[in-house]
Amino acid sequence: MQVMAADGPEKTGEEGAGGAGGPGGGGVRFELEKETELRFEVEACERVQLELLSGLGEVFGSELNRNKKYTFGPGSKIAVFTWQGCSVSLTGKTEVAYISRDTPMLLYLNTHAALEQMRQQAERDNERGPRVMVVGPTDVGKSTVCRLLLSYAVRLGRRPTLVELDVGQSAVSVPGTVSALCIERPADVEEGFSVQAPLVYHFGSTTPGTNIKLYNKLTSCLAEVFSQRCEVNRRASVGGCIINTCGWVKGSGYQALVHCASAFEVDVVLVLDQERLYNELKRDLPHFVRVVLLPKSGGVVERSKACRRDTRDDKIRQYFYGFRGASLYPHAFDVRFADVRIYKIGAPSIPDSCLPLGMSQDDTQLKLVPVTPGRDLTHHVLSRHTAGTHLHFTTGAVKQVSGAITQLLEDRTPP
Repeated sequence: MQVMAADGPEKTGEEGAGGAGGPGGGGVRFELEKETELRFEVEACERVQLELLSGLGEVFGSELNRNKKYTFGPGSKIAVFTWQGCSVSLTGKTEVAYISRDTPMLLYLNTHAALEQMRQQAERDNERGPRVMVVGPTDVGKSTVCRLLLSYAVRLGRRPTLVELDVGQSAVSVPGTVSALCIERPADVEEGFSVQAPLVYHFGSTTPGTNIKLYNKLTSCLAEVFSQRCEVNRRASVGGCIINTCGWVKGSGYQALVHCASAFEVDVVLVLDQERLYNELKRDLPHFVRVVLLPKSGGVVERSKACRRDTRDDKIRQYFYGFRGASLYPHAFDVRFADVRIYKIGAPSIPDSCLPLGMSQDDTQLKLVPVTPGRDLTHHVLSRHTAGTHLHFTTGAVKQVSGAITQLLEDRTPP
């Protein structure tokens, strides 16, 4: 087994790139000193096994179990941090693997400690806990910071809520949705948070700009439901929420952030790696909102459009078929076009001169528009309204369209 240790500000592990050892070998052993971080990326079409040999280590706030092997798939970007020092081994082909001392984890821990003090104050004063919004441009580690803060809170016995507003890279449901999820246990090292009973609203696009009025409307709906839950659930109220946002921070995207802060009545805004956004929010948000500028981790990697698309495809596949090692069995069935009505929300933009008297473009963005079934629906995700409730939707994917029949893949047997 090869052995590598932190030596100096940053020790690269190029020996691990493409050569961390095969399944039958011992892999590469890394010796991490206290408050250092092992970062590695998995090559395309490869898998890498991580094992904690000694000491204490964690992945994005989730503790590693000693002598247990964790498997990460192609394209995974993982960071193993240790507060006290540890030894780990990697088996498989990594694109890069290195140990770094330059990490913002201490700042993130201090942020968690400040939020926990706010929760303790809320308990004493019978008030609500902190509502935190994490913002920043794309590829600065917003989702990772959210996962870290949520896992740390749960490890102290709290029950925070994750609010997922990133419709392009959702951590809760399929892409094109916004959602809220009560967190009851730390994220699984491999799979992330358990998503047994999330509240999910269908937006229908991976970009908020497709229909910004609908996006803001769904944000308000999530905020309303969350506030109602806090009124009847004291632990949820004290736990507060962590809101993950998309990376669109200019123009209408910035206005959507301001709207979100207002709808959820946030107390704290964490801005990652953009001083301009920090100053704009300091200017535009109420004075009682604490706006904090935090650095991004040096391990954050810029993702290409192809990488983002692959991540979305994997998320949809996991929704229907389950995560690796936990198979689900979705049902495929035929639906006649005559038996179903399909709508989209938002009418196409037309000149103001063509609109009915007294109607504006904004009025058309929430309008239900009938969709004529056809082959262009293939490989689209639909949400099916369940009769008797305005909240319950099930999600299906159109697999094939043939004549007047569409084949729909669903996560459950249709009623």
